Amino acid sequence: MSFTVENIPDQTGKLAVITGATGGLGYETALALAGAGATVILTGRNAEKGAAALSGIRAIHPKADIAYDTLDLASLRSVAEFADRIAQQRNRIDILVNNAGVMAPPKRQVTADGFEMQFGTNYLGHFALTAHLLPQLIAGKARVVSLSSVAARGARIDFDDLQATRRYTPFVSYGQSKLAMLMFAFELQRRSDFAGWGLTSIGAHPGVSRTSLIENGPGQGGAMRLAVVKFFAGLAMNIMAQSAADGALPQLFAATAPDARPGGYYGPANMGEYKGPVTTAKPPQPALDVAAAGRLWAASQQLTQLPFSIDRTAA
Repeated sequence: MSFTVENIPDQTGKLAVITGATGGLGYETALALAGAGATVILTGRNAEKGAAALSGIRAIHPKADIAYDTLDLASLRSVAEFADRIAQQRNRIDILVNNAGVMAPPKRQVTADGFEMQFGTNYLGHFALTAHLLPQLIAGKARVVSLSSVAARGARIDFDDLQATRRYTPFVSYGQSKLAMLMFAFELQRRSDFAGWGLTSIGAHPGVSRTSLIENGPGQGGAMRLAVVKFFAGLAMNIMAQSAADGALPQLFAATAPDARPGGYYGPANMGEYKGPVTTAKPPQPALDVAAAGRLWAASQQLTQLPFSIDRTAA
């Protein structure tokens, strides 16, 4: 399908919240939505980067209605505090883009709550955020877009070791976190349908895009190792990747397009969904396992200590 930022319908009067919006895909998503007239709240962990992102957007769209608020998805307390601030200021949210993520730290790290960093940040933080914002999302009959990845292919949810305490492999844990995000997108739609919340929950992935995620993901590991990683990451980017602006198009389509399907999944069309125009993406088979999605949801409720309202399996 042919979709560009010029195809985004007028978003005037709509409120969008975007996680990880100070750079990369999140920034491009915020830029496009602000340009289409939406009120946009950019979130991130660094206020200086937040200020720079606001300045960058205003330089292109001087009349943009935008703001920055600090949100650390690696802290359930930060998530709750952010949601409380939103609840005090806004009675509804029209678009939530669960975009932020970390990728493949070489050594196992944990969040403020003791979760493996990738599972805790990429998935559990967004699960908690969506749960806390549920009243505003329902009020806005919102679209909730959850970002997955091509790394979800071949991944599985290790229910016996969700936090990788027995064995940690960086990209295995990353793949699990991104598979969890896609399962969450599908399960949220099922639960919304059952409970009558009126939400539209959609998964999206950017293919391979030129952002700092791959380059920065390996973190510290020695100067030589880091140089090698950056070299090969740069080589892969030049051959296979698209720009961050193009990589953001699937999530923008999911967030705004009239024909985006509830419970759908969107990504690039070409080179095995690595790059290209937006198309309906093929979800990995484990993402379609309804029983596993229910099990993951229950585990997430327990880990975050958030009920997330009604259980779709209740009689």
